[in-house]
Amino acid sequence: MYLFQCDTQHETSSGVIEITCSDSVRLENRFNLCSGRLQVKWNQVWSSVCSDGFDLQDAEVVCRELGCGSPWRFKGELYGEAPEWSTEFLCGGHESGLLHCDHSDRDTCSPGTTITLTCSGAMRLVGNSSTCAGELQMKVHAEWRPVVDDDWYLNRDQNWTSVVAAVVCSQLKCGSVVASDVEDFGSKRPVWWIESSCFQSAASLQNCLGLTDVYQTIYSLQVVCSDLLVQPNISVSPSHDEVQQQKVKVLMGSNFSIICSTRPQYPGGSFQLVFTSSSTTFNYVLPTVTHWAVFLFPAAEDLHRGTYTCIYHLNVFSYNFSSTSQSIYLI
Repeated sequence: MYLFQCDTQHETSSGVIEITCSDSVRLENRFNLCSGRLQVKWNQVWSSVCSDGFDLQDAEVVCRELGCGSPWRFKGELYGEAPEWSTEFLCGGHESGLLHCDHSDRDTCSPGTTITLTCSGAMRLVGNSSTCAGELQMKVHAEWRPVVDDDWYLNRDQNWTSVVAAVVCSQLKCGSVVASDVEDFGSKRPVWWIESSCFQSAASLQNCLGLTDVYQTIYSLQVVCSDLLVQPNISVSPSHDEVQQQKVKVLMGSNFSIICSTRPQYPGGSFQLVFTSSSTTFNYVLPTVTHWAVFLFPAAEDLHRGTYTCIYHLNVFSYNFSSTSQSIYLI
């Protein structure tokens, strides 16, 4: 069994790290961590898996079981020997392990090819109020470390940082890259190294990691992605006779308020309330007060019927960000 198939669970009070491992599934590749020929162990024998019928749900279960993120790509390939495991997996995508999935009674592999799978790998941005900004870290051998490029360390290649940052933002579903830079942490730490000549995509980001423990540096890659802010909320007070989701009724002639709010991430910012009807569009802007803004309307009239949307605006890291709520319709 490979060490990278183990995932740290917790540290006990005595300081002992307890680790659980996948001992029934592996991606066979001597050099890559989360990419290779899919094999399962049955009766203490490792067998390659037939590609016939293997789908995205099966791949999701394998990548999750190995602690390798989500599937990036998979395909059938010919090897020197035919796949020994011909049974078709029928995973729903939610199972904890591949051998926990239902399977068919198939006992032949019609294309004669073995499935090869590449997972995204485990990565995160940490040290910030948003999961879409911070220091890039990746998990290998159940250990999270910062990531640095060997070419940047030698040549200060800024192009590498922007390329990797774009891949990271996309892989984490954080939109596009806004800013990236290599910063001085102040003291040396163990890091994972990426060979820039190897790196081409999110899949190879994990595959191109240097796995020795000798690399230590004061530098780390900082990334800021466009989807920095969580989605704000919008509500109406008071509301009467809610018709259905996102449609709210207010009493004509009575006071009402549109309330915009967001989860605390960064101080400051402002809320823009956008009103749209069949005949007009209005914009109202208020600064946030403890992450809220209340737009008061003295008396409900027919002209207030329409769609309302909150947009949260914030300047942070010297860049402007915004996030839009769902819309509600006043009837």
